[in-house]
Amino acid sequence: MLSQQIRTKKKKLLEELGENRLPYLTPADADFHQLWKTKYSKLIFRKSDTVPAELHQMVQESFLTLREHNCFFQDLVRIKEKDFLTPVSRILIGNPGCTYKYLNTRLFTVPWPAEGYDIKYCSPQMHDACKALMRLNDYLHIEAVKALQGQNLFETKEIKDTTVIDREQSFATSLTEEGSVSKDQSSVCVPEDDRSLKNRTSYNLTLLNYMDPLQMLYLKQEPYFGMGNMAVSWHHDESLVERSTVAVYSYSCEDSAVQESSEQGLKGRDPAVWHVGLKVAWDIETPGLAVPLHQGDIYLMLDDLNMTHQHCVLAGLSPRFSSTHRVADSSRGTLEYILGQCELALQNLQTDSDSAAWSLKSLEAAVVKQVEEIHNEVEFEWLRQFWFQGKRYLKCTDWWLKPMAKLEEFWRKLEIMTSLVLSEVRKEQQIEEQRNETISCFLLLLKERQKLRKEWTARSS
Repeated sequence: MLSQQIRTKKKKLLEELGENRLPYLTPADADFHQLWKTKYSKLIFRKSDTVPAELHQMVQESFLTLREHNCFFQDLVRIKEKDFLTPVSRILIGNPGCTYKYLNTRLFTVPWPAEGYDIKYCSPQMHDACKALMRLNDYLHIEAVKALQGQNLFETKEIKDTTVIDREQSFATSLTEEGSVSKDQSSVCVPEDDRSLKNRTSYNLTLLNYMDPLQMLYLKQEPYFGMGNMAVSWHHDESLVERSTVAVYSYSCEDSAVQESSEQGLKGRDPAVWHVGLKVAWDIETPGLAVPLHQGDIYLMLDDLNMTHQHCVLAGLSPRFSSTHRVADSSRGTLEYILGQCELALQNLQTDSDSAAWSLKSLEAAVVKQVEEIHNEVEFEWLRQFWFQGKRYLKCTDWWLKPMAKLEEFWRKLEIMTSLVLSEVRKEQQIEEQRNETISCFLLLLKERQKLRKEWTARSS
C-alpha cells in the first residue's frame, strides 16, 4: 500500500517539475564533478559504507526511539512578524545548558549524558538514544578535523604549484623580486593551529530533523532551479561560530519503490530521493547542485561555505531523519551565560539589615539601562521561549525545570528592581539632569517590554 502511494506521488511530482528555471547539476551530469571541484569544493561527502556499521545501528535506533516517544516537534517560527509552523519536526540534543536560536525561536537542548552532569532521563531507551548521538557527535568532530586538515594541505599545494608556474612565466624577474614573491605567497596560507581547528569543529549540539513527506498536504516548490519539493527552504544556518563546520548525518527510510527510481535515467534530480541542494549566494550564473542522500550518508560544510553559499533540503518520498551537528555561538546562548547576567543585574539590589527592605545601590542611567536590558532578556529570550514550547522537554528529561525555576526567581527580583526605579524617579530630591536621563532610557526599555508582552500574549492565544 505504501509503495503504491509512493509511486503515485512520484509520478505527480515528475509532471509538476516541468522546465528548470536556472541550470543545476546532479551526479548523472558530465560536468557535475568539475563544478563541485571549482565552486563547491568545501562540501565534503561521505558515503554510508565509510561509517562504522556499529555507529549506524546505534544512531538509527536512536532516531526510531525518539520518534516512538513522540519527541519530534514542529516549531512555530517567526518571519517578518508572522508565525509559521515548520514542515519539518525537530528536537535539539547537546551539551547541558546549551540553546540554539533560529528564526526567532530558541530551542533548549535535551542534554546528552556528558561527564560531570546528573541527568535523569524518562527511560533507559532515551538515555541510550542521547548517548548514541553524542557518539556520532564525537565521530563527526574527528571527520571534520581530518577534512579541514586535508583541505589546508590541498590549498597549500595549490599555492606552491601556482608559485612554481609564476616563477617559470617570469624567468627574467630578478632574484630579489623572486624572493619577495615567494615570501608573499607563503604568508598567504598559514597552517591552522590545532586550537583553531578544534574551535571550528567541536560541535556542542545537534538539531535533529524528521519528516514524512506522504503526511504533508503541501510542500513549497524550489523557486530558482525547479528542483521540486523542499522540506527546508534555501538558507544559511544561523547562530554559529564564524567559519565553523556543519556536519550532517542523513537517514532516509527507503523502500523498493524509491530504489527503483534510480534506474529510470531521469533528467534532473529524482523526486523520489532526498537531496541536499546548494547554490552560490547571490549568484544567478553558477549552476546549483542537487546531491542525493541515502541511508547513512554524511556531508560536511567546511569553513565559510555556510556564509558564501546557501543550501536547502529537497524532499524525497520516504520518511527521513537527519542529525545536523553545529558549533553554536555560545556567547549569549547558554544557561551559564544568562545566570551570570542575572547575578550581574542583582548587584544593584541591596537589603536593609534592619528593616529587610529592598533598595537600589545606584540610579545612574547606565546601571538602570543594563539591569532592565537583562530583565527583558531573561523574560523574552529564556522564560517565555521555554514555556511557549510547552512541556515538550519532559518527554525526554526534567533537566531544565530547576534552571527555569531559578531564572523565574531572578525574574521576580528584577520586577522588584523595576518597581524601585519607578518609585525613586518620582522623588523630587533627585538631581533633575540625572533623573531625566534615567527616565529617558528606562521608559524606552519599558515600552519595549510592553510591546513584547503583547506580542507573546497574541502568539500564545
